[in-house]
Amino acid sequence: MTLLRLGPAALSRSRFALSPLAETLGALITLHRPDPDPWLADWYAERRPAYAEWLAGDTVAAGLLSLVAATKWLPDAVTPPPTGGMATRIEDELAEVAAHPDAAVRGEVAEAVAASWRPQDTGWVTGSGLAPRLATTLRYGWDRFVAPDWPRRRAVLERDVMHRAGVLAAYGWRQAVAGMTRRPTWVGDDAIRFSDQTYPDRTVTDEGLIFVPYTSGGGWWTCERSPRYALVYPARGPAADVDPPGRDPLATLLGPGRARVLRALDHPATSTQLARSLRLSLGTVSAHLAVLRDAGVVVGARTGRHVLYRRTDRGESLATLLTPAPEAAPT
Repeated sequence: MTLLRLGPAALSRSRFALSPLAETLGALITLHRPDPDPWLADWYAERRPAYAEWLAGDTVAAGLLSLVAATKWLPDAVTPPPTGGMATRIEDELAEVAAHPDAAVRGEVAEAVAASWRPQDTGWVTGSGLAPRLATTLRYGWDRFVAPDWPRRRAVLERDVMHRAGVLAAYGWRQAVAGMTRRPTWVGDDAIRFSDQTYPDRTVTDEGLIFVPYTSGGGWWTCERSPRYALVYPARGPAADVDPPGRDPLATLLGPGRARVLRALDHPATSTQLARSLRLSLGTVSAHLAVLRDAGVVVGARTGRHVLYRRTDRGESLATLLTPAPEAAPT
């Protein structure tokens, strides 16, 4: 078991951030594996041929992604903790990747190979300028497979952070972190279990721990550049369809558009976040929200410069009561 140890000062200064690089790494790992999660099947099928073609012509990409998709320990070179909070830019993260020393890259790759559950070809770890080549690989992965869908992904990530920030304000870090994984997370009062493998524990300094959601996967990993530490975890509802399969009585009652908006508010969100995640225009979402507010199933509350919408008790009851029954399995 491996722990992240946090003292009171570290907990008080912990915060959330977004990382386009972590999102890219998660997406590329998903594309490399043969069996994606069901809710990613369409995205995977559409992009997998281009991904395979890329790897066939790029030895660095093929070697790196084969490794990160099959190891219990990711190289630090490709996992720098984000520095820009919720406004972190891919350019800044890739600049940090590119600045990594060659000797450090080789050592970290060797550690990752030792923790891999599949044999690895390390012929690509040769010559100089390794880190810039890694940055170039990850840049291509971002441009080709993540950036076109980034507004929707970002909306999902922002909603996750808003949800956990609300839990944090009400109940503290223990409850906010507990929902990031299906298994027990806390050990004692000051440590988070992030691995069942036996590695040295990490002590988070007074700078605090950075929590980073990503949408494509179920695992989590650490990003370590002492004194900065980040924990990357799977966001809630990363790519699930908003519309349930089959006949939807809620859509029959409210109309399909308003039903989608009401179901999407299983966690509070702004109109802009809803528009991005549902791939609707802001005007369409605003019109749906106005009707739902008038019906008393949605309410908005101003938070800073934004209005955060949530379901009322009536809206919760309506969404629950009119959830379609699961289809019977064929006999």
